[in-house]
Amino acid sequence: MNRRKKIVTKFNQRDKRANAKLHKSNKPTYVSKAERERLALLVEEQPDALVNDEA
Repeated sequence: MNRRKKIVTKFNQRDKRANAKLHKSNKPTYVSKAERERLALLVEEQPDALVNDEA
């Protein structure tokens, strides 16, 4: 029974990881406070320039 349980749990873990990769989170990516302030300053300095700086 113990050997069978190890095999089954190994396959269940593999399925769980594969399923997690398929369903990505809708949560927005984290932007630090310093990065938000930097972007706000860039927008104030150049209001008509597009800010696509994702470094």
